[in-house]
Amino acid sequence: MNFHQKITALHLDVLKEIGNIGAAHAATALSDLLNKKIDMRVPKVEMVSFNDMMELVGGSENVVVGIFLRIEGDAEGSMFFVLPIEQANRFIRRLIHDETFDFANFPVSELGLSAMQEMGNILSGSYLSALSDFTGLKIYPTVPGLSVDMFGAIISIGLIELSHISDHVIVINTSILDDEFEDKESVRGHFFLLPDPDSFEAIFKALGVA
Repeated sequence: MNFHQKITALHLDVLKEIGNIGAAHAATALSDLLNKKIDMRVPKVEMVSFNDMMELVGGSENVVVGIFLRIEGDAEGSMFFVLPIEQANRFIRRLIHDETFDFANFPVSELGLSAMQEMGNILSGSYLSALSDFTGLKIYPTVPGLSVDMFGAIISIGLIELSHISDHVIVINTSILDDEFEDKESVRGHFFLLPDPDSFEAIFKALGVA
């Protein structure tokens, strides 16, 4: 039986709670960075098939801004944070105070790239810290990389190892809001957590899955 078949709604609720703890820490860090109140929420955590994962971001050929990193320590794997280009643009424009910034226009400014990478540091570090605290596993991220490419190309490396044991991934839906915008204007992205085969068992065993 694949691991995704053992995951219940209770386990997903636990992952959602971990996500919200990490989001609270990330919101504090982003608030300091932007000098304004930022709120982050994890409205949903789910296990989805590879095909459904592709559809979440508009298909494998849809061009997105992707932050990717390796997870090391007691559990290893890959983590990706993906944003539609227009939403990544809006966030970075406000962060660097440059309304002309556009990830779709090459060459992309180094300041904008650095700002996006710093966002990746904050988000991934906060989430993995919460996961580590909750499971008792020593987990830490590598320095995030950044890519503007088709989603299928960005995610492919992480899928190679995971496909040996499962055809599902963990999706942590994330909303980033501030007090200047209505909820419909929030920045919405997706975390994809892809543990390596051996680590998949370690993470879910720590979360109470036999």
